[in-house]
Amino acid sequence: IALIYENVVASCKKRGISIAALEKRAGLGNATIRGWKTSSPNVSSVKRVADYLHCTVDDLLKENE
Repeated sequence: IALIYENVVASCKKRGISIAALEKRAGLGNATIRGWKTSSPNVSSVKRVADYLHCTVDDLLKENE
């Protein structure tokens, strides 16, 4: 579960944006992404984040090597 959260955080750091800014720009509620640390996100939310970050949902699911 936390893997998606960690990948989103890493992508935000690379792009110089905060999680809160990403949530707002992707049309998600406050603390939605932070909730992914402990609970499974819904697919539509992950898709919105992937679209905003210009990556695929698969990219957000990958283990860091």
